[in-house]
Amino acid sequence: MSDSMVVHHPERYCFTIDTEGIESILQYQLHGQRVDFTRTYVPAELRGKGLAEKLVRHGLAWAKNKQFSVKASCWYMSKFL
Repeated sequence: MSDSMVVHHPERYCFTIDTEGIESILQYQLHGQRVDFTRTYVPAELRGKGLAEKLVRHGLAWAKNKQFSVKASCWYMSKFL
């Protein structure tokens, strides 16, 4: 599984991974130069495959590249900060 599986949808304020038509998602909100990662969701049938971690790591790399400060309202994301 490569990072190329993660797709950024800036118009939807999220990152997704599509697995055979089933979407895993990391949602965020922008507040100026601050990004708040608000929700990570992986459907039950896809859990345990590292998809949530892949989304989180991709989102954090994006935030770092943009030089955003990071907040995590999402409990899963907060484990990585």
